[in-house]
Amino acid sequence: MGAIRLIAAPIRSIVRSRLFQVAAVVVIILLLQYANENSPAGLISDGLDKVVEASVQFGSEFFRLKTFTKSVLTAGLMIVYVYFVCLLILFLLRQVFRWTIDVIGWSNLFYLRNAIARERGIAAYRAWVPFERIRPAEIPQEKWEAAFAWPPDNKPPYPPLAIRLLRGLVGYLIVIVAAAVLIQVFTPFPVITWIGEFIAKPSR
Repeated sequence: MGAIRLIAAPIRSIVRSRLFQVAAVVVIILLLQYANENSPAGLISDGLDKVVEASVQFGSEFFRLKTFTKSVLTAGLMIVYVYFVCLLILFLLRQVFRWTIDVIGWSNLFYLRNAIARERGIAAYRAWVPFERIRPAEIPQEKWEAAFAWPPDNKPPYPPLAIRLLRGLVGYLIVIVAAAVLIQVFTPFPVITWIGEFIAKPSR
């Protein structure tokens, strides 16, 4: 498994590149566009076109869209939608792969438990070393780990998923609001005014 990781390391670094991911999304969109209309890819392409067209029409109710702006918005939304779907698919595949590895290690299928445990032990040790470096000498290792790494009740030392998602959402909202204020103040685009009109229009 170590040799496989060594060979796959450069490939993983390329795949994780945002430029490569966007290029892959564009290739997927082109393949969907040129697919047969009666094929599954053609049906997906038609559905994507309808979703993007509906999104552009929805945006045109609040913003003035000309030919160039509409074209850029159409292409951008198509890339964003396909990119999001690809990320979701990869996330689900990653979860399934991890669950499969867990089952293989738990059941010792193909006698791979020791190899899986060794790899995960190495990863755990590498993550533990920076944590151990900052431990004061007067604090015992067991007490240090119980306080920050491995509590006695076996609960993870971080908040539940819902709280982490809420914190992330609040953080993104703060960044978006700050960016909108900067754009409103330093550029000719009245972003905050547009957002106010967008929020107020449904209530009319």
